Amino acid sequence: MQEELRAFTEWVGQGRKLTQTGNLTLSDARTLVALLKTGDEIDPKIGDRVFRTKSSTELPGLNLIVEWAVATGLVRVVKGRLLPVKKAAPLLNDPKRLWEASFTALGKMSQALFPKNYWYSSLVGEEFALIWPALQRRLYGGPVPLADLRELAWQIASPYYEMRDPQVQRRMADQDIDRLLTVLARLGVVELTEETATLTPAAVTTVRRSLGEAAPGEPIYQIRVTLQESADPVIWRRLLVSPGITLARLHHILVTAMGWQDSHLHLFRVGGFLYGQPSREWDLDVVDEEKTSLAEVLAQVRAAIEYEYDLGDSWRHDIVLEEILTAEEGVRYPVLLGGEGACPPEDVGGIGGYAYFRLVLADPEHDEHDEYVRWAGLDSAQEFDPAKFAVEAARRALASAR
Repeated sequence: MQEELRAFTEWVGQGRKLTQTGNLTLSDARTLVALLKTGDEIDPKIGDRVFRTKSSTELPGLNLIVEWAVATGLVRVVKGRLLPVKKAAPLLNDPKRLWEASFTALGKMSQALFPKNYWYSSLVGEEFALIWPALQRRLYGGPVPLADLRELAWQIASPYYEMRDPQVQRRMADQDIDRLLTVLARLGVVELTEETATLTPAAVTTVRRSLGEAAPGEPIYQIRVTLQESADPVIWRRLLVSPGITLARLHHILVTAMGWQDSHLHLFRVGGFLYGQPSREWDLDVVDEEKTSLAEVLAQVRAAIEYEYDLGDSWRHDIVLEEILTAEEGVRYPVLLGGEGACPPEDVGGIGGYAYFRLVLADPEHDEHDEYVRWAGLDSAQEFDPAKFAVEAARRALASAR
């Protein structure tokens, strides 16, 4: 892909005139399809009929390269002309920097990767801003089954839409993910087999940096997360996390390690400041958690911040920095070291409601015993053990949610 970007930028030269709609002329498109070997077919013949290509936008392979060059900052559109970006010229002679710039630009490429037309709009393309970081986190953990990547994208995108035929939409979403993986392989981001995708060594370093994860030899935080007012047992988890991750990323780590379903709002409290997802609907001054790293709010050993999950039930957790260690070679963070106590059921009514839930389950003669068993989705009260923490299951969940 870098060779195509370089060849396209060199072809632009001192500038190329675009059509009134801001697209390449058909004459230039014909030249580029041959020059760049995009795989597009101009004026395709189907049966005895020739379908005339009317616009360069009908050539997805070429459009991908053009949009990628724009997103990478190699060229730009000015007053109806495609022009080179002079300050980006050194990239063309630096393969490593060009590769990194091309990879970074992927987050801006949803329309080119998943082009819309009159009959189809890609769910993956619509939610690419959410799906792309999630795919990077999942791939960062090591080889991943392709089926897992397809499922991850579907689970992120599908809740936002009402679908007449979910099976058809799912099949199209899977095809979009496969198309994306093919592009990533062309760029040298992943190595593909028939069943798995694995980040290349160069991509591991770049993804690590983009996710804020610690490289070997860099600081790593050992934190203890304790559910306030929990008792018999105290519910806690101990984790190793990278200080460079955002608070938004920390939230996802916490709900997975604790066992929450991530179906409620949350906030971080640090001194007199609140961190979370800013919203006009909130009557609160909230700092954007996506733009705040853990290291910015927790830097000293024995320092603490508070994390609240579900602002109705108000599950408050103390997060204490126990030690600052060193990231090890070959280890993917976060790492769950241990913990105690089962995660309370969602919507049980906070710590007081949880105490009452346990009381009712422990008393078969209680008037609400059977009702609570059914509400919790249990076959019997003995299924729920408040002292049990399935640490290996939590580690697997954390690994699959990376």
